[in-house]
Amino acid sequence: MKKTLIEPSKKIPVSGIYDVVVVGGGIAGVSAALAASRNSASVCLIEKENGLGGLATLGNVVIYLPLCDGMGNQVIKGICEELIKVSVKDGFKKIPECWTDKKGTTEERSANRYRVEFNPMSFMLELEQLIVKNKIKLYYDTRFCDVILEKNRIKGITVENKSGRSAILCKSVVDASGDADVCFMAGEKTVSSDTNVRAGWFYYYEGGEVKRYSFTRPYDPYRKKPDGKMSFKGDDADDVTNFTVETRKLLLKTLNDMRKEKRDIRPLFMTSVPAFRMSRRLKGKIEIEEKHDHKYFDDCVGMTGDWRKKGPVLFIPLSSLTCIRTGNLISAGRCISANSAWDITRAIPTCAVTGEAAGTAAAMLCRKKLSSFSELEIGELQKQLLKQKVLIDRKIATRQEERH
Repeated sequence: MKKTLIEPSKKIPVSGIYDVVVVGGGIAGVSAALAASRNSASVCLIEKENGLGGLATLGNVVIYLPLCDGMGNQVIKGICEELIKVSVKDGFKKIPECWTDKKGTTEERSANRYRVEFNPMSFMLELEQLIVKNKIKLYYDTRFCDVILEKNRIKGITVENKSGRSAILCKSVVDASGDADVCFMAGEKTVSSDTNVRAGWFYYYEGGEVKRYSFTRPYDPYRKKPDGKMSFKGDDADDVTNFTVETRKLLLKTLNDMRKEKRDIRPLFMTSVPAFRMSRRLKGKIEIEEKHDHKYFDDCVGMTGDWRKKGPVLFIPLSSLTCIRTGNLISAGRCISANSAWDITRAIPTCAVTGEAAGTAAAMLCRKKLSSFSELEIGELQKQLLKQKVLIDRKIATRQEERH
């Protein structure tokens, strides 16, 4: 049994009051903050690192995965499409022309998925400018600590940064932490995975060129622990540290193996955040499964394809984002309620889709002075998302049913 002690209570200052607080500045958090702000909410974005984009930028996961179903059909638009264009604003790479040219044929789009590789540092800088331009209050180097609950609602959150501990009061919270930190602290049911394997893409210099090495150990997308090999939890303090140390050991071994081949290698930029794929997520009313391929949900707030293969389309229900016990808490990104489809929903495009849905819903909750997301009129939310160019196309599910 662990030793415990009682922390003395003390008064802490209130550092701000906002409609919506977004915890986590990855792709999901940025999308949620933008959506909420553009829907006239006052927004505060909390990020523990000193840059936006999460694994996409600070983790060097530099492939903006597909916005299509692999069959030539685009299934994602909205903020997600806005961000994929922002990611290549520096001209580093180009989106396949068949997707930017209205003359692109279905055959061309089937052969070339709507995806692109980007420069992580350029993308990070552009994301920051987007947040600033949209007048979102941004706190870097700030860690979420706890929730301030009042009955079944979050009245505010506590954070810690260089100014010490403070409270931020709000009407709604978006958990885009990647690890369901807010959901966990609010007492929601969560699911943890201990199957993460060592991984970390890095850049190096060789022969006058900057190159990228995508190194990882094989992993199982269905979260089975590898036999006899290291695996880690993303919501355990010791495992997070061990994951980082062991990953860097693997990186050093990789570099030394390269040098044994008499290659003049110089490492340039490694991940500055641990590259966990799946750590902890919400267990909501609906857990998205792979078997939900082409299944339409009446509370659908967006769609996504499967980055791993052609064909599947998942409709994302609002009830996979919203919490059960806490009325004004909603999740976005890697920590939404997804079971066998977790490996799909953790990817950049789905994070952007769920982020936009969560931010829009949070702003609507505040504007209508509702106490719970369950009180939202789903038709009105869907209408607003469609206005924002989010794709919600029930015909795709109908067409699939007709084929069978």
